[in-house]
Amino acid sequence: MATCPICRRAPADAKYKPFCSKRCADVDLQRWFVGSYAIPGPDDDAPSRDDEEA
Repeated sequence: MATCPICRRAPADAKYKPFCSKRCADVDLQRWFVGSYAIPGPDDDAPSRDDEEA
């Protein structure tokens, strides 16, 4: 059985799958809310390709 992706100790519970508990599910949700899972984009200071062609 797969382990919880947050605590990596307990097996996943069918009720909170893929997490082991409501606590771990809430920790994951909080990480989404604060942007911990955000994919970094390009720097705003770097010129874009459109700026170079003009």
